Amino acid sequence: MTRLPLFHSTVRPEWIDYNGHMSEAFYVLVFGHATDALMIGTGLDSGYRETTGCSLYTAESHVRFLREVPAASHLAVRTRVLGAAAARKARFTHEMYVVSGPESEPPSGAVPVATTELLAVHVDQRAGRAVEFPDAVRRRFTELTEPAPEWAGRSIPAVA
Repeated sequence: MTRLPLFHSTVRPEWIDYNGHMSEAFYVLVFGHATDALMIGTGLDSGYRETTGCSLYTAESHVRFLREVPAASHLAVRTRVLGAAAARKARFTHEMYVVSGPESEPPSGAVPVATTELLAVHVDQRAGRAVEFPDAVRRRFTELTEPAPEWAGRSIPAVA
């Protein structure tokens, strides 16, 4: 199965909040950088954006914060493409893991510390509207598509 490489980051001291662990805004920052890596891996890189005026915009996301992440933790983010539908939308997930070193992989059976599911739209910034992916990008998304993890597609439960 074709997969994107893991995205790696290290928790910086300024990312630590008053509770002594990574603040929620920085989980989203790391996931944002993983989305940038997805864009590079699918041909939507800076050269593409400069040439075409098109980019990928996040339309919706659902983040789950599952475990605390302490300062100086090494992070690995696994990205899964779940599909590219209607020729202009892409759905994908990121799973964040604490790993042993700056370029390490999560061990088999590792549990993520956070996850996010995203819906993104391919936008022509000059025209100000959604447009179809180029064929090569659509093929790359198709090549990368894999089954959704069990947690994807869920909504926030109602509070009684």
